[in-house]
Amino acid sequence: MAAHDSLIPLLGGGPAPEQLLHVREIPPRAADHAPWPAWAHPDVVGAFAARGVHEPWRHQVEGAASAHAGTHTIIATGTASGKSLAYQLPVLDEIHRSELNSRATLAPSGSVALYLAPTKALAADQLSSITALKLPTVRAETYDGDTETGARRWIRDHANLVLANPDMLHHGILPNHTWWARFFRRLKYVVIDEAHSYRGVFGSHVANLVRRLRRVCANYGAHPVFIGASATSADPAASFGRLIGTDARAVTEDSSPHGSTTVAFWEPQLTGPKGENGAPTRRTVIAETSDLLANLVSAQVRTIAFVRSRRGAESIAQTSRRMLEDVHPSLPHRIAAYRSGYLPEERRALETDLRSGELLGVASTSALELGIDIAGLDAVLVAGWPGTRASLLQQIGRAGRSGQDALAAFVASDDPLDTYLVHHPEAVFDLGVEATVFDPSNPYVLGPHLCAAAAELPLTHEDLGLFGPRSEHLLGTLVEQGFLRRRPTGWFWTHPESAASMVQLRAVGGGPVSLVEAGSGTLLGTMGSAQSHYQAHPGAVYVHQGRSYVVEELDEEEHCAVVSRAHPDYYTQARDITRIEVIDRDESRLWGGVLASFGDVQVTTQVVSFQRKAFSSNEILGEEPLELAARNLFTKSVWFEISPELLEAEGILAEEIPGALHAAEHAAIGMLPLVASSDRWDIGGVSTALHADTGQPTIFVYDGHPGGAGFAERGFEAAQTWLTATRDAIEACECESGCPSCVQSPKCGNRNNPLSKGGAVAVLSLILQQAAAADSTAAGTGSGSGTRTGLDPGSGTDTVSTSTSTSTSTSSSSSSSSSSSSRT
Repeated sequence: MAAHDSLIPLLGGGPAPEQLLHVREIPPRAADHAPWPAWAHPDVVGAFAARGVHEPWRHQVEGAASAHAGTHTIIATGTASGKSLAYQLPVLDEIHRSELNSRATLAPSGSVALYLAPTKALAADQLSSITALKLPTVRAETYDGDTETGARRWIRDHANLVLANPDMLHHGILPNHTWWARFFRRLKYVVIDEAHSYRGVFGSHVANLVRRLRRVCANYGAHPVFIGASATSADPAASFGRLIGTDARAVTEDSSPHGSTTVAFWEPQLTGPKGENGAPTRRTVIAETSDLLANLVSAQVRTIAFVRSRRGAESIAQTSRRMLEDVHPSLPHRIAAYRSGYLPEERRALETDLRSGELLGVASTSALELGIDIAGLDAVLVAGWPGTRASLLQQIGRAGRSGQDALAAFVASDDPLDTYLVHHPEAVFDLGVEATVFDPSNPYVLGPHLCAAAAELPLTHEDLGLFGPRSEHLLGTLVEQGFLRRRPTGWFWTHPESAASMVQLRAVGGGPVSLVEAGSGTLLGTMGSAQSHYQAHPGAVYVHQGRSYVVEELDEEEHCAVVSRAHPDYYTQARDITRIEVIDRDESRLWGGVLASFGDVQVTTQVVSFQRKAFSSNEILGEEPLELAARNLFTKSVWFEISPELLEAEGILAEEIPGALHAAEHAAIGMLPLVASSDRWDIGGVSTALHADTGQPTIFVYDGHPGGAGFAERGFEAAQTWLTATRDAIEACECESGCPSCVQSPKCGNRNNPLSKGGAVAVLSLILQQAAAADSTAAGTGSGSGTRTGLDPGSGTDTVSTSTSTSTSTSSSSSSSSSSSSRT
């Protein structure tokens, strides 16, 4: 790459384009080497040396030594910092030594190791890395859904390093642990790669899966050392310890070299067409990123564009290819999309072209955020906030992997959080990265895992400590429901169905929906059931490898969506309505005339329509009604009840309350990822001027996953930081009465009406004033920040009565925003 001054013009628009708001420079870092540890076998050291690694970096040696000493260890350093060597060294050393000893004694007692990656692509990449070392004692194989049936028995019986993913461990290995008895008896190490990716509900599932793995290992007399590899995160030792269920040590000082990275903060310009209710709108992040990718590829700059959705990845690749058709006929073929849902052969071909350099530009979901080794990347585009600072740093760290200077650009979406961050780079670079949020005790997650564990081996009282204090109560419920049978020796699985099928590691509700082309019957891909109402409803535009289709029919009983080839010049966006019921209040804080609470709610959501929007300008071209069934969700929520007398005293009239609360709710949803490691689509909200259960004007923000994901709880814990940023973002927006950059939501079932931008600022300021006054009073009296629990300690019952009435977002006094979404 060229020097710093020549990097920004590669994006287009000259050295100082209007869209460029800020530039941050991540300085280069020099290497800090350390000698190979004395315990490392010369053959293993020689294998690394043959691959060009003559002297490891200090953090690699530190992490390897910690694991070799028998300590559960997490290596949490930056992208391209060589974390693989830190866990490969102790693992390969143990396997190599045990194999040599086994051959010498003629006793088949060699050690084995298990490697877990969140994606098949990453496991395949690790297999290539290990195979390249050419250690004859190491028999490494991937074991996933693509593994041929004939190869699976050989792997069980002979492999000493198995590379799998959580899905295969859950469905294929643990339920059949007797077939894997040889493997479990000899298991010395378990590697959990990209540990930071296990957050939210997925993280809760994997945490329980690891506890089941530890239990099965103990049954065979094995107590493996767990080694994690993670991007930089807050308190990685605590997060990894919570993931594996026991204490761990963290190695965090990054001693690897890296070139400088120029980071551009890029805001698309305003467009001519107005949005909903006449609001100003900006060019879409998809259209803007498509332009930037085309500019970089035309300059022969190897680039990855990260985007949050599969549809976005397809759209960016398709549009960039079209732009390059007039530049040079060879360039369009050197851009592709990469996402989940592809067939195995498509995925493998794309990975090969990525490594070889055949592809110059890739539009990808977070699948390529993970540590697949793709050397020689020059630039990274981040289309919209990826959810956490850790993810952003992980993504921009993919450029400059060979030590060269690199270019990265954060391209802001037209929403409150992105707009705030693109104007405040200090909120990205000057604050610490977030902690990984997940809750293994979520009953909707833990209950099915207890069933799966009982099916693997009957559960005993000694096992309860492994699964946490909620497990015994849940076991009683599962017995009552007929899933388990209680006997003197423990709990037994007695249900005729597979216990593993009760657990859905990555999806919420139902199985995958197949996308099938009408006429030919060709299977194009799959998506989660929860996504289908939003992305595969009749009339939805679906994009697959640059080809557009329109959904003709969604058959939910057959889990199938039928699509037809089309060439629309628009995209589609579903809209829903939501009502919410308070079930239980876990905790609350009284701030004068405001009561902030956290607890259990039931959310009923129905997708009611979809809009057709112009691709580049976001102009609404039309809206069509939909008739889809409502879906119920029992989850966790944070909510704020505000005294109407207090609102009146602050000059907020009764007729202004619905719009003020509605706008504040939309903005709060958009800003929650600033304090919680969530995506906007992981959370939802409802506001109402008079909620049946609270009897007050109330704003709800809830987790979009059964049982909660920890996001709403984090919002409750950091409420003042969260709401302060929300108010500041609304105030800083240049629009007059509200727009997508501050208080409008793209999924609002009420068509973003009513909304009061000024009212939202007034309501949020009022909440914060009341909270500050309560804190001041509490500090003077030592009463603990005005905090109270929602339970009466004398009776053990909830002091807040629960009504069966609900608040619905179809009325003028309430509103809804995003609801549940599935992760791919």
